[in-house]
Amino acid sequence: MINVIQDGLYISAKIERNDKDYREESFRIDDSSIEIIRKIDTRKNWEERKEFVLPLQFKSIRHIKDQEKSLGLIKPQTIKKYFCKETEREWNPKQQSILYQLDLFEPSVQLEKIPYNFGYEFISQDGDKHRLTISDWEIMELYRKCRDQSKATSVENKEKDALEKVRQKLEYDFLKKKDLYFIVGNLKNHKNSFMIIGIFYPPLINNLNIQTELF
Repeated sequence: MINVIQDGLYISAKIERNDKDYREESFRIDDSSIEIIRKIDTRKNWEERKEFVLPLQFKSIRHIKDQEKSLGLIKPQTIKKYFCKETEREWNPKQQSILYQLDLFEPSVQLEKIPYNFGYEFISQDGDKHRLTISDWEIMELYRKCRDQSKATSVENKEKDALEKVRQKLEYDFLKKKDLYFIVGNLKNHKNSFMIIGIFYPPLINNLNIQTELF
């Protein structure tokens, strides 16, 4: 049994070790056992969420590797830029095999291939430079939702609308207004290749925020 935080929800679930995966953090979850205990709100600049999440922080990806871990939270020292790159529109055999490694979906479930990679170039606390793609359901869903809700008449322009919305979120909102932390992880057969699998983004605390909390 384990208690975890997921999308602001404090949940309880039964888990068991994944005997097909050498990674220490790899477990299988019994979906039928998931129970929502309570919602953790974002009051006081995400104070309670930070109490749960920030103790899991590592200095860098190098530190995660040195600890022989495959998953961790890091705080970039400097985020150089956001990037977006067009990719293939269908999964290739190698990508499909990676999806099967994730153990997230039943074999009969087809995950839509988003034909773009989104990511950040950044410098970690130890000075290492990274260019990591974002493999986060929330960002992929933002793209899909904006594309499907676009009033453009062509597929090309619907995608352009969606790309602009994602850019605004990741380049402007996150970089200008949020205190970003990256949840990074590797893959079973690619232990030295990390990606951003989640983003923790409490608001930036400035003098105005502090004054608002005091009065």
